[in-house]
Amino acid sequence: MELKTARLTLLIDPNKKVAFERLCARLDSTASQVVRQLIRDYLAEHGVDVVAADLASEGDPTPADSAPAKRQTPVARKASSPGRTPGVKASPTAARSGARRR
Repeated sequence: MELKTARLTLLIDPNKKVAFERLCARLDSTASQVVRQLIRDYLAEHGVDVVAADLASEGDPTPADSAPAKRQTPVARKASSPGRTPGVKASPTAARSGARRR
């Protein structure tokens, strides 16, 4: 069974997309299944035999090697109010009147 871990994004005319999806539904298959079969057929037609193990043994990058690195979620910081210096409290008078220090 094939590993289905890579995503292929493409741009297509919206009318062709709708027609393709309708045809796939009529034939009781998904667009993904048909595209995967088209790719397999195209590779076979051109004599390309793709197996991740073969790629690794030849020194070429495997799909996992070429995948973008996951970004770590940044630590959330408490936002300070505009015009304030972090760690310095406003005077009670300024807080009530809404006045800002300049």
